[in-house]
Amino acid sequence: MWFLLVLVVMYVSYSLLFHYIAEYEGRNFSWLTGFYWTLVTMSTLGFGDIVFTSDLGKLFSMVVLFSGVFFLLILLPFTFIEFFYQPWLEAMNQVRAPKELGDKVTGHVVISHYEPNIEQLINKLQMHHIEYVILEPDLNKALDMADQKEYKVLNLDPTVEETYDRLNLKEAAMVVASGPDTVNTNVTFTARVKHKDVKIIAMANHEDSVDILQLAGANRVIQVAEILGRAMARRTLGGNARVHVIGHIDKLVIGEAMAQDTPLVGKTLAESRLRENTGTSVVGVWQNGKFCVPKPETVIDDRTVLVIAGSVAQMRKYDELFSIYHASDEPVIIIGGGRVGRAAARALSERQVDYRIVDKNPALYKDDQRHITGDAADRDVLLQAGIREAHTVLITTHDDDMNIYLTIYCRKLNPGIQIISRSSFERNVDTMQRAGSDFVMSYSSMSSNAIFNILEGQDVIVLAEGMNIFNHRIESNSLAGKTILNSGIRQKTECTIVAIQCPEDGMKISPDPTHRLEKGQELILIGSPKHEAEFLKLFDT
Repeated sequence: MWFLLVLVVMYVSYSLLFHYIAEYEGRNFSWLTGFYWTLVTMSTLGFGDIVFTSDLGKLFSMVVLFSGVFFLLILLPFTFIEFFYQPWLEAMNQVRAPKELGDKVTGHVVISHYEPNIEQLINKLQMHHIEYVILEPDLNKALDMADQKEYKVLNLDPTVEETYDRLNLKEAAMVVASGPDTVNTNVTFTARVKHKDVKIIAMANHEDSVDILQLAGANRVIQVAEILGRAMARRTLGGNARVHVIGHIDKLVIGEAMAQDTPLVGKTLAESRLRENTGTSVVGVWQNGKFCVPKPETVIDDRTVLVIAGSVAQMRKYDELFSIYHASDEPVIIIGGGRVGRAAARALSERQVDYRIVDKNPALYKDDQRHITGDAADRDVLLQAGIREAHTVLITTHDDDMNIYLTIYCRKLNPGIQIISRSSFERNVDTMQRAGSDFVMSYSSMSSNAIFNILEGQDVIVLAEGMNIFNHRIESNSLAGKTILNSGIRQKTECTIVAIQCPEDGMKISPDPTHRLEKGQELILIGSPKHEAEFLKLFDT
C-alpha cells in the first residue's frame, strides 16, 4: 500500500508539472493529456506525439523516464511477486502439503520422518487401506513427496509441541518415531506429553538409546540392526536342527528349522509325517533362498529351511525329535563388525556356534581370536577366516554395492557355501539373489514389517525377503460360510492359513481344512507380498 501510494502521488505530481512546463513553452493541453503523457513516458513507451523542446522540458522528461524505469520496471514486479504472487503460490502449496489433518481422519499412523526404510511400511499401509501421514517441516521436501511419490504429507515439524494439536492424536492408531535416536527421543517425549495413551513406536540405531526412548514414553523400541543380525544368524547351517522361534501371536508360535543332516532330508513333506508326529504344520519352505508354498510332494533337501507353526508344546515335541542332529562344527564367517554383524555374533554365541568376524577396525574386538582384522575384499583375509571350509558366510556391511561384490567373490572361493546377505535398499534384493545369495535380509523390510506387526497387535515376527505374516478379519460374504478347503485361498493366492482366531472358541492353530469360516473370525496367513496383495484384492471387499 505504501508503494502504491508513492506511485500515485508521483504520477499525479508529474501530470501537474507537465501543464506548468507546457505553459512555459507556450502550449496548452487538457488534463487528460497530462495524465496520458505521464503514463506513456513512465512506462517507457514514448510515442513521441508530445515532446518538450526546451532544456527544462527535456530535463523533466528524463526525470519522469528514469523514475518510471525504477518504479514500474524494477520495484513493481518485485512488489507484485513479494506481496501477491508468492503468497498465492504458498497458499496453493499449502493445499498440496497442508498443516492440519482434520478431525474426520481416525485410526491413522503418524510417521515423524521419511526415510528409505519407511517406504515399504507406507506401501503396506496403503495396501491395507490404513490412513497415515508423514511429517516434514521443509515445505519443498513435503511438496516433492506429495507430488512425486503421492504420499500424504503434513508440512509440520515433529519436534514442535503445537504439531500434535493438529494431528487428531487421540484418534491415531500409532506414532512412529523414525528419525535419528536423539530426534526420536524429542518426538516421543513431545507426543507423550500431548497424549498419554497414544501408542508410540520408536526406532533405535544404538543399544544405549533403548532405555532413553522408553523413559521418554515409547511403548516399543525397535532395534532393526539387532533384529536383522539375529535373523541372519538364525538361518546359518551350523548348530543344531532345533526350531528357532521368530515370533508368536497369542498361543501361535512361528519358527524356522534347518533340515540339514536330519532324517527329513530326501523325504517329501507328506512322507515326513511332521503333523502326525509333532502336531506342527509346515506353512512355508525356503529352498535356495526362495520362499515356496508347501505341497505334499515338496522334497526336503540339505538346504531346506522349514517354516513351522504350532503351539509351544508342539514346538517342544519337534525339538525332542530333531534337536539331537548337529549340522556342522565349522565357524560361521561374519563380514562386517557393525551393529548388524555384532548382533549376529551375539546370537551365534547364544546358540554356541563358533564364528569368525572380519572387519578393518583392529580395536573392534581386542584380544579376541575370532576377530580377523583386514579387508574382506582381500583374498588372503578371507582365506585366513576359513572361507574354504566354512559352511555359511554372513555379509552384513551397510554398503549394498560392496555386499554384491562380496557375494560374487565368496561364491567363487567356495561354490558350496551358504551366503546370507544384508540389503539396505529394496531395489538391490533381486541383484543380490542373482549374484548368488541364498538369503537376502532387507533392512527396509525388517523395519516396516516389525512396525506393521505391532500395529496389528502381533509380536515382531521377522522373516526373510519374500514372506509376510498378516491378519484378515472375515467381514464379507466371499469367505463366510465356506470351508478352508473350498475357500480357494491356497489355490487362488498361494497364501496359507496358519491359525484362526474365533470369537467363541479362541485360537485354532493349524486348523483342519474342513473348518467352516464365519464372519468375525480373524485369519492369520502367511505368504509373499505379491500373494498378500492378491489375497486382499480378492477377499478384502
